[in-house]
Amino acid sequence: MASTPLISVAELAESVADPNLVIVDTRWYLGRPGAGHEAYLAGHIPGAIHLDLDDDLADLDDPAAFGAPGRHPLPEPRTWTAAMGTRGIGNDSRVVGYDDVGGWVAARLWWMLDNLGFERVAVLDGGIGAWTAAGLPMATGEEAPRAPRPLALRNAWTGIIEREDLRRRLGSLVLLDARAAPRYRGEVEPIDPVAGHIPTAISAPIDGNLGPDGRLLDAEALRARYEALGLNGSGDVVTSCGSGTSATHHSLAMRLAGLPDPILYVGSYSDWSRSGLPVAVGPEPGEPPPQ
Repeated sequence: MASTPLISVAELAESVADPNLVIVDTRWYLGRPGAGHEAYLAGHIPGAIHLDLDDDLADLDDPAAFGAPGRHPLPEPRTWTAAMGTRGIGNDSRVVGYDDVGGWVAARLWWMLDNLGFERVAVLDGGIGAWTAAGLPMATGEEAPRAPRPLALRNAWTGIIEREDLRRRLGSLVLLDARAAPRYRGEVEPIDPVAGHIPTAISAPIDGNLGPDGRLLDAEALRARYEALGLNGSGDVVTSCGSGTSATHHSLAMRLAGLPDPILYVGSYSDWSRSGLPVAVGPEPGEPPPQ
């Protein structure tokens, strides 16, 4: 699993008896606290634990967390590492995350572990839908807690950018917006205070990384997509979304495409839209705001 950030249903099914395998259900739904865990209880891949985006993959309580005041700032690395160890993820574990939305919530778990130096982590291609479509068994209810395991990761996040650094660099880097096109254009905004997008951002909805079957496109098709978006393998690329979660799907896809890892704007539009800085509306990226 260290060689690719994806694992197929067939590969996972062959590995379920591995005592070092930790399967993580990351299902989460915007504006519906607790609904992801309810979905997990109703049916999940046998042996899986559930990690919640709000409670386990972000720190909503620390106003100084990286990415605040965005909706899903990153937790302090050492605190998060200790928490993952208590959930049974250890140094010798193999971790597979899945969701039911094309992999963008599971990609946040993948990105966090990978960013802190944990190599044996992957996202289930096609998610739980691919698992059930293959006729594989499901479990219900809560799984017995896994025994805590020692886990040592890096003590700092890397490849991230804060709002002011991004503001100063707008126009000199490629900024991809992973949100759905109507949100990018400012036609709808379900949760953030101002509709629109960060000036200069290019609309790049993450569903463009998926085929009709809900699985990631192959490396060649992904490279072609990113080239069409203006990436040429040189210069910095920053990924953004609503709150630094679906943007990690671009990190996953670019790794698959063999492109350099992008920089993550953790606060993303939820941070930018609360700052009072200019926003752009419509289908065009717009011009950088005055410095």
